[in-house]
Amino acid sequence: MFSICPPLADTAACPDREWSRHALAILEGDARRSADTHLVNPLFPGLEGVSVYLKDESTHPTGSLKHRLARSLILFGIANGWIGRRTTLVEASSGSTAVSEAYFAHLLGLPFVAVMPQSTSEQKIDAIVRYNGRCHFVDSPGQVYAEAERLARECGGHYLDQFTYAEQATDWRGNNNIAESIFSQMEKEPHPIPAWVVMSAGTGGTSATLGRYIRYRNLATRLCVVDVEHSAFYDAYCSKSRDIVCNTPSRIEGVGRPRVEPSFMPGVIDHMIKIPDAASIAAMRVLSDHLGRRVGGSTGTNFWALCWVASQMREKAESGSLVSIICDSGERYASTYYNDDWLSEHEIDIAPYAGALRDFLTGRGTLEDPAA
Repeated sequence: MFSICPPLADTAACPDREWSRHALAILEGDARRSADTHLVNPLFPGLEGVSVYLKDESTHPTGSLKHRLARSLILFGIANGWIGRRTTLVEASSGSTAVSEAYFAHLLGLPFVAVMPQSTSEQKIDAIVRYNGRCHFVDSPGQVYAEAERLARECGGHYLDQFTYAEQATDWRGNNNIAESIFSQMEKEPHPIPAWVVMSAGTGGTSATLGRYIRYRNLATRLCVVDVEHSAFYDAYCSKSRDIVCNTPSRIEGVGRPRVEPSFMPGVIDHMIKIPDAASIAAMRVLSDHLGRRVGGSTGTNFWALCWVASQMREKAESGSLVSIICDSGERYASTYYNDDWLSEHEIDIAPYAGALRDFLTGRGTLEDPAA
């Protein structure tokens, strides 16, 4: 009987293996420098008995919550042997994920291509280019998946595929994921176990991590996920069908999707709501005024939903803490959500929602949909 036993490869014969060790050290260094973020505790006179906490992910080096996801996706690719020293990285992204991935690709000396809709904000496009990334545009958001896959295949690269791997690439049990960080920072607060954590859905990965961690730790906290107009997630949650599609693009960048993404895990969600885009943008502006700095549209989505949960608690005379996330800075949306001409062009009237929210936060009214 004969066996085939080629000689062991030496280090010089395994350049990708050596490169991956070097790359992992670079990514670990970035994690040590920037993995945690502040937990902001804004005070609102109308919310007596309800404490609000906002995890400020805008302070990451790339300015958004997607910094964590991008690092995890690239670590996942390297650990699986999909990414090597000459691999072109390709992603389907409307902006923030691509910005963060371009940053990490630049750190590792790898080419990066972002496939995105024509409607993506100029500020995000500029940020990708600043990290030597390339933008490849498609007409419809629904085209990004196949086009990213095609580009990766043609150049022999790796499609990072945030929508499939977001819930797989992050260690939801811990390892300083966003859920573990939030609950660790809450430990010494008056209500250390939040009554609710509120999160919008983009890939679905963050809500999956939060929901799984809450269950894994056997916590009493409940998870409320909020969806926006022109998105498939809410209808899928209600119908229990993953075949739902939405042909109109979401106007709130970073959240809402035309299909039910593989990373969306409805089984870990305790309650789900859907709100108008005008409410998201109004809440974004109201919160920005309160904080004294601009936040993005998806943060407005989170904040409106958090205030809606707070209104339900107030009606029931319940006390406790609520946690949500500042996803990114509003500076990337100067030409859109903070531009009144853009709002008029898209027939978005935020005034009734902004007024209702200000009244609620100062204790002068309840929070209801002004359009209802």
